[in-house]
Amino acid sequence: MQNHLVRKWVQGIALGTAGAVIAIIIWNCAGLEKWENISWDWRMSFFLNQEQASDDIVVILLDQNSLDWAQEVLGITWPWPREIYSSITDFCSRSGSKALGFDVLYTEPSAYGVRDDLSFSNALAEFKSIAGMIFLSHNFGKTTAWPESLREPGFNITGLSSLLKMSESGGSVFKYATLPVEGIAGNFFVLCNSTILPDPDSIYRKIPFFSIFDNKIVPTLGLGVYLAAHPGAAVNVNDDMIRIDGKNIPIDRKGHSILRYKGKSGAYRSYSAASVIQSELRIRQGQEPVVNGPELFKDKYVFFGFSAPGLFDHHPTPIDNSFPGVEIHATWLDNFLENGFMQKTTDILNYGFILGLCIISAFLIFLFPGPAHGAGISVFFLSVPVLAGGIAYCRGFWIPVVLPDISLGLTMTCGFIINYATEGRTKRFIKNAFKQYLSPDVIEQLILHPEKLKLGGERRELSIFFSDIQGFTSISERLDPEGLTRFLNDYLSEMTDIIQQEGGTIDKYEGDAVIAFWNAPLEVADHAVKSVRAALKCQDRLSEMRAGFRERTGSDIFARIGINTGTVIVGNMGSKNRFDFTVIGDAVNLASRLEGVNKIFGTDIIISESTQKMLGNEFAWRTLGKIQVKGRKEPVMIYEPFFHESYANHRYSLEIFSKGLESFHKGDFKDALDFFSIIKEIDPAALAYIRRLQKIIGSRDEKGNKDVWEITEK
Repeated sequence: MQNHLVRKWVQGIALGTAGAVIAIIIWNCAGLEKWENISWDWRMSFFLNQEQASDDIVVILLDQNSLDWAQEVLGITWPWPREIYSSITDFCSRSGSKALGFDVLYTEPSAYGVRDDLSFSNALAEFKSIAGMIFLSHNFGKTTAWPESLREPGFNITGLSSLLKMSESGGSVFKYATLPVEGIAGNFFVLCNSTILPDPDSIYRKIPFFSIFDNKIVPTLGLGVYLAAHPGAAVNVNDDMIRIDGKNIPIDRKGHSILRYKGKSGAYRSYSAASVIQSELRIRQGQEPVVNGPELFKDKYVFFGFSAPGLFDHHPTPIDNSFPGVEIHATWLDNFLENGFMQKTTDILNYGFILGLCIISAFLIFLFPGPAHGAGISVFFLSVPVLAGGIAYCRGFWIPVVLPDISLGLTMTCGFIINYATEGRTKRFIKNAFKQYLSPDVIEQLILHPEKLKLGGERRELSIFFSDIQGFTSISERLDPEGLTRFLNDYLSEMTDIIQQEGGTIDKYEGDAVIAFWNAPLEVADHAVKSVRAALKCQDRLSEMRAGFRERTGSDIFARIGINTGTVIVGNMGSKNRFDFTVIGDAVNLASRLEGVNKIFGTDIIISESTQKMLGNEFAWRTLGKIQVKGRKEPVMIYEPFFHESYANHRYSLEIFSKGLESFHKGDFKDALDFFSIIKEIDPAALAYIRRLQKIIGSRDEKGNKDVWEITEK
């Protein structure tokens, strides 16, 4: 056993390692990372309801209502005069906001003249916590050098070489820039980069901390808003982490941070630009504002941006296909304030995780080669990366899901193929040898325990089923060999399917006869119930097929079934080279006799008393009487079973028969004859009793034990 386990471990390690390495190579060469990104989006969407947006962030949105209000009330069309923006700046300043960031490019002079730009510039100068946007580009722009008139960013950064290295690899070093007009640019306390590149599938999942232009460090807007409020913040950069004011922010090799979105658009407390502008105008006139600034904006980080559809600042994110750009920047600041950035796990950890899963799964596939076990192993191990990905997400980590599943899929598929080519030979032999005789469940049991395929048997209680077609000899004489073969194949196929569906084992076919049993080799607790249900279903199916068979054979086809439950010997009987899984014993002979007893009573199914006692309330039945078969000392009570619905449909005649039988057993033969005569035209069993009663009465010997039928023929 120990050598067996060692061999399986060696096989598992070899296959698992090969599967993991091949999958990793394919992953890196084929560029399949897009599928991992999709799985990440699903994770973020699934856990979205657990997120809570920061209360320290407020967003002012220039929405469609604001555009409509400005046109209808102020008579102003887009683009707005800069003086309107100055009212927003003044409102945030008087409300005590920590900082205000504009996700707006003021790259052209105001169409309303120089005084309009000057008004906005003065407002910016008075509010020292202002962050504005510049546009950086690799291919085009209005300038290639930082203007001498413009104040240089004054950040206290250590680890600048690491930042430059990451910015170059991440595409964050830009040759061109388009800045706000000179009068406005100089009064922004911090100038920020508006160029945020999405992932290759156009989804915005990551954002850079800094960009480089003319050797000047330009922060992203979210960071710029924070630095505007905290100008003395110290920034330290290393290869996988940025530390700002004591907060550690994980970054990738390109200097990007992975955003953890807190909800779809509207997650942050937001106000329309129109309501803020109206509030400022009302305050200047000594009136009550629409928005209570000191209460709602005090000590808040405020972002201003566009959400009106016509201003084209909507972007696809993992959780929303139309997400205002300003809210992406707000999400960055939220992640920073709450230490909520996501962190990718290292390649060493990822590859170790994948390798471990592949090796263990391969070992188990080799150890348990059965298809049911294989399905269970596959479902379990393919679920592990998904569960790990969900748990890791809740803890702030991005652990791969798709690559491990690809590795596992490749490993387990190869394992199944190897099993099929080696250990599968035994399984295929068993299936091919027994599929015509045993139910699928029995075959699976034999596959798991092939040692059962040996000579000998065991004593076990079974329910035995015998079936035969009435008048088969005359039918076979009317049909040619081909027609007879086709008829038998169709009939036996239908009966066999029903028997095996009910968990029975086909013992053998003897011409038109079917011999089957239940409770071997697999144990079936309700074997008597299943055998009777199979018999009733067989008769119902034969009734459905009768019209078609009549056209083919020239006569109506009926079958008789006998069932008995008893202890028999069951096992593989025969020679060492050729054997059958069959049953022998007195209970088998009685089941065979019961099939023939149907001829006497004109019934379709007869079951013994031992079978009837095990049925509980599953079926209805009627007592047919006692029989004495040749070779048995004790008489046997026999019954005819029914589905409950069928019994209800024939209740009248069955109750009359029961009264007649009761009189018969009491010796009141004349009363019994009267009862049976009522239903003799519709009940063959009643007619059989009438014939017997006529013989008894005609013999003038009405005393003695006449209620036992002696069966001398098969």
